[in-house]
Amino acid sequence: MSNNSKNRFSPLWLALSAVLGIFVGTFYANHFSGNRLSIINSGSNKLNNLLYIIDDQYVDTVNMGDLVEHAMPTILAELDPHSVYISAKDVQTANDDLRGSFSGVGIEFVIRNDTLRVQNVISDGPAEQAGVLAGDKIVMVDDSVFAGPSLTNEEAMHRLKGPKGTRVKLGILRYGEKELRDITVKRDEIPMKSVTAAYMLDEQTGYIKLKNFGENTYYEVIVALAALSQEGFRQLVIDLRGNTGGYLQSAVQIVSDFLPKNRLIVYTQGRRSPRQEFRTESRGSYSDMPLVVLIDEGSASASEILAGAIQDNDRGTIIGRRSFGKGLVQQPVEFSDGSMMRLTVARYYTPSGRCIQKPYSSGQDKEYEEDLLMRYQHGEFFSQDSIKHEGPEYHTTNGRTVYGGGGITPDIFVPEDTTNYTSYYKEAAMSGLIVQFAYDYTDEHREQLKNYTEEQALVKYLKRQNLVEQFAQYADKHGLKRRNLMIQRSYTLLEQFILSRMVYNMLDEEAWLQYLNQDDPAIRETLRVFKDGESFPKAPEKDDEKKESGKVAMSKGRPFVGYQNYQQKRMSAIT
Repeated sequence: MSNNSKNRFSPLWLALSAVLGIFVGTFYANHFSGNRLSIINSGSNKLNNLLYIIDDQYVDTVNMGDLVEHAMPTILAELDPHSVYISAKDVQTANDDLRGSFSGVGIEFVIRNDTLRVQNVISDGPAEQAGVLAGDKIVMVDDSVFAGPSLTNEEAMHRLKGPKGTRVKLGILRYGEKELRDITVKRDEIPMKSVTAAYMLDEQTGYIKLKNFGENTYYEVIVALAALSQEGFRQLVIDLRGNTGGYLQSAVQIVSDFLPKNRLIVYTQGRRSPRQEFRTESRGSYSDMPLVVLIDEGSASASEILAGAIQDNDRGTIIGRRSFGKGLVQQPVEFSDGSMMRLTVARYYTPSGRCIQKPYSSGQDKEYEEDLLMRYQHGEFFSQDSIKHEGPEYHTTNGRTVYGGGGITPDIFVPEDTTNYTSYYKEAAMSGLIVQFAYDYTDEHREQLKNYTEEQALVKYLKRQNLVEQFAQYADKHGLKRRNLMIQRSYTLLEQFILSRMVYNMLDEEAWLQYLNQDDPAIRETLRVFKDGESFPKAPEKDDEKKESGKVAMSKGRPFVGYQNYQQKRMSAIT
């Protein structure tokens, strides 16, 4: 048959095929599906058709809006662990930490025995100006009861936050008073700081603790560096342990201050996202300063970008344990009802080409969700040899070997020290009993403890109060059976945990960190690195080059139980 003849019959064959398709579809719809519909589902229309059928024919009335609200998180979870849907009512809360501020009353609180208790009052905030004190119990809000089993952190923040300039009436029970005290607070902007501590470890070493990477983080770091300059710091440690990340731009700005001009910091790339590089535009003000970065299994996302850029450029020494492994780029997509989704569109890569993201099969992959627990059980927190590296080797600017496959592996590994660690201590820590005891003790003795405004003086006083024995009695009454031999073995651990929480309750987060850092193995290793001039990693000698990318520093002294600290839910909230 000629080509002309074929072309002549093509329209006829197409028409016959269409008629046949309609006939078959109608036949199956009428005889097999048991309903009147003749919808032919295919591709992206299938989900719309499903919703249409449910709305049109389901036996009961269905709230389609609620159905979609519940379906969207499940759909996104099938893509990857970090693509998420955020309902309209939760969008503001989800963005508050990164914005750098929110509008509220300015208190940090905990919920104990179905009652909201003020743990700390933010300095110069609305609550402090109105007369609210740490230790107050808020039992009424706008003349409505504000207590009971249904009271949660989320409900408390919803009731206490609000537009700037609006007022909220608080009914407060104060220690030593029987009458309810009414205090009206005018809501205002409450700053959320990323830099939670900036002080001198010794005469030469500055220390900066970063909680996250928000809109104002770079400005806060610049202010902290200026303050440390006034104290004469010559070397710096940036503590990113437990920092879950935040804005990429903040991390890029901070790294830029520590690298020479035109150095690659990070790049992103995805199926529909071309490679985008982030480089330093000029020589950083601190590009010659000895530098150490601390990381652990709680360091994620922007923290890993900062640590990876410093490591791959051989700019400083990374100390600690392998980071979390979150290297997916989320793009926010807003919907007309105020809700939004954060959709993964690319991956982060360090300058050497390492992908920061650890492997996953789907967002509901149980192994992914329990990765930290598996690392702990596998022994990775205690031995560098237990770290599993997947994929090829990569090399830094100076030719040092580094590994991808998830997270940043430190140059110097600091294992957890389980010396004197017992099952009694584990249960006391994981159950929250130590935190509860510390708060209750602080609340009952607040008047005496107010006399100690410095961390060292407060700790000295508390050490004379036989707190471990008092805790053992408290725990026994609250379901943790007394174990005298275990208590004696874990005495130092118990005392340090109790003291740290009381320092936090009475002073602030910087005082709390100063106390913890005094005998922290990673801090001790940092000071050794500075002393030995090892903060600028050098190219390895070929004969001595090892497969593993770092040294091991054995930790002795105050155990830093990272997994337990990371897993324990945050006991307080800010509003």
